Amino acid sequence: MQFRKNIPSLTALVAVEAVIRRRSFTAAAQELNVTQAAVSRQIAALEKDFGTILFVRGHRSIEPTAACLALGNILTDSFARMAEGVDALRSSTVNEVVTIGASLAFSALWLLPRLGEFRRLHPDVQIRVISQDSKINLDGGQVDIAVRYGLPPFADGTVLASCGDEIFPVCSPEYFRRLPDGDFWKASYDQIETDQPDRTWYSWHDWFAGVGHAPANRKPSLRFSHYTESISAARAGQGVALGWRTLVDAFLRDGTLVRIGDAAVVPPGRYNVIVPLKARRKGVRDLAAGWMTAALHNQAMIDDALSVEPDPVS
Repeated sequence: MQFRKNIPSLTALVAVEAVIRRRSFTAAAQELNVTQAAVSRQIAALEKDFGTILFVRGHRSIEPTAACLALGNILTDSFARMAEGVDALRSSTVNEVVTIGASLAFSALWLLPRLGEFRRLHPDVQIRVISQDSKINLDGGQVDIAVRYGLPPFADGTVLASCGDEIFPVCSPEYFRRLPDGDFWKASYDQIETDQPDRTWYSWHDWFAGVGHAPANRKPSLRFSHYTESISAARAGQGVALGWRTLVDAFLRDGTLVRIGDAAVVPPGRYNVIVPLKARRKGVRDLAAGWMTAALHNQAMIDDALSVEPDPVS
């Protein structure tokens, strides 16, 4: 098939499709940003090519013929498919952006170490991370995906995955070797505390109460305003911090942190991957949300396999 010999001018076909929709040469010309005379010439050229009229001209109106309407249906469908193909090509060649929101601790300790895997799988997707400890407003369009700690359901988002946690003391291997053998509850050690206004966060006092043991009569040797700093200090051998397993799992695995004893507190809240209720669907968001859901699900399976019953009286 010799395409260029059998198909009329695409410019003329675009013009006829616009005139059919608008029922006006003038309106079609305005839509196409050309003159009315140019549209009239395109239509006349097509009518000459086809050997038949396409529009019945009235005093102040035009009406497409039956053959013209049949052609218009084909053109509308073809142009729509062409537009879809162009959009698909553009989306495959232009980097898409997905914005993920989470707390400072979750972003730094869980999300960022895992982003390399997602980027290897999807190198054309751009990731933007918003880290803040205050609640992220899902209705404002600020993020595509959020990780929120708490108990679902949430009024502004749909939960895709959830993962619980447990809390226990951690320190560096070098610091652990310096701890005296025997009762941890009475041992002398440098206590690292995180000052957090969030009531879901556990202080040492909360943790001791949670495992059913009176807190030791000591003041923290170090206090930090962010949990990431507390964990950095513990890894640097500065003392003992409370480790949230989901957040410190990578350091337990690489050996830069070790767990002290078997006692643990299981907090009631959960980490939830949520997407805004009112957000427009887009493929890149679904892609990232699916990856995060799978990663958090794997984390939950690991935690279930490693979890132990608290030992409140050792």
